[in-house]
Amino acid sequence: MTGLPELHAQVREQDSVSQVIIAPDLAPFVYVDCRRCDYNFIRTEITFVNYVRDPELADIHVFVSDEPTPGGGWEYQFSFIGRRAFAGTDYTLKHHIDHNATFEEARIALKTYLKMGLASFMLQTPLGIRFSIDYIDTGEEGTLQDVHDPWDYWIFQAYVGRVELEKESNKSEFESRWGFFADRVNDEWKFRIRPYFNFGRLKIQTSELEKPATSTERRHGLETHAIKSLSDHWSLGLFGRYQTDNRQNIKHQTMISPGIEYSIFPYDLATRKSITFTYRLGYGYYDYYEETIYNKTEESLLNHNFQAMVNIRQPWGNIETGLVGSQYLHDMSRSRLEFLGSTSFRLFEGLSVRFQAEYNVIRDQLSLPKGEASLEEVLLRQRELATDYSFSGSVAITYTFGSKFANIVNTRF
Repeated sequence: MTGLPELHAQVREQDSVSQVIIAPDLAPFVYVDCRRCDYNFIRTEITFVNYVRDPELADIHVFVSDEPTPGGGWEYQFSFIGRRAFAGTDYTLKHHIDHNATFEEARIALKTYLKMGLASFMLQTPLGIRFSIDYIDTGEEGTLQDVHDPWDYWIFQAYVGRVELEKESNKSEFESRWGFFADRVNDEWKFRIRPYFNFGRLKIQTSELEKPATSTERRHGLETHAIKSLSDHWSLGLFGRYQTDNRQNIKHQTMISPGIEYSIFPYDLATRKSITFTYRLGYGYYDYYEETIYNKTEESLLNHNFQAMVNIRQPWGNIETGLVGSQYLHDMSRSRLEFLGSTSFRLFEGLSVRFQAEYNVIRDQLSLPKGEASLEEVLLRQRELATDYSFSGSVAITYTFGSKFANIVNTRF
């Protein structure tokens, strides 16, 4: 093969497993680009390649993207991209990690797929004769056929997202989040029912206060949706929501909204790239704890919402950005516009930059209670404050140089 040094190896056979040890300066250079992989485990278990610290140095760029599936599982997409002598050899594998898989089972599965994908490159080298493929036949009829699912593809998951307690001599804070998921997904439909509960309490004691100042936050609700696949580019959905949030002065909020979405790219490419446009029209009933600045204790409102989202994850970097606009139909001036974006990319070998920003134009705080917020309410986060906008942003730059190899694994301390 032109441009690839001749490979020399020693092979030790142990039953059906071959361990290949290659001279470290002659093996193909591999860069593994994966957010949820155990790099130490991979480098320890797959030893027939050299690992490098930057994709610009690689002969094989392994780009791994992932997408959460209902019930806590993950679908991984492995893109093997040949460079230099392997240019033109590109392909993709997919694998689903079940929600019940342990950490050990998950990392073994990822290692197995990486190994299988790399093997096809090694077949183009003198090491190809050292590889074999084994298929485990259980002898059971119908193992590869569709099976009856007594749960009809429903997956249920209860969770405790966080229970946190912080305590000081003059301050204590407790936060808890828990809930439940019920999901059913197939090629035609996507269903979800999700009740959730958030409870928090903040207590502060100072010398100026006769008794501790206490703030309690309750934010509970139910979210549900049913989404129908119309084609590779179109989807239709119906969304429902119930919420109570004392900090936002919402005793009861019930909303139902149908929506439609168009995807420029086919949905099966969503783990790598997606550009989608979504429109929803909703009806909501609101019941408030206190009378609002618009003299309302309850009301029914119509609103609509538009989203344009871009998600691209490629070997050169990531782009996650979007525009979200919403508006109440009884008064078009009551609206909100959100710009959000996160971009990271490699400028050249060793140098990466990441930008992240979010800007909101806020004109829709209809639930604000009458009267001025006291200093105590502000400090204890008891009340939402009126604002015209919010902004957050960050920039991160990393530069790595030195040895191009990343083969050594040392887990001490």
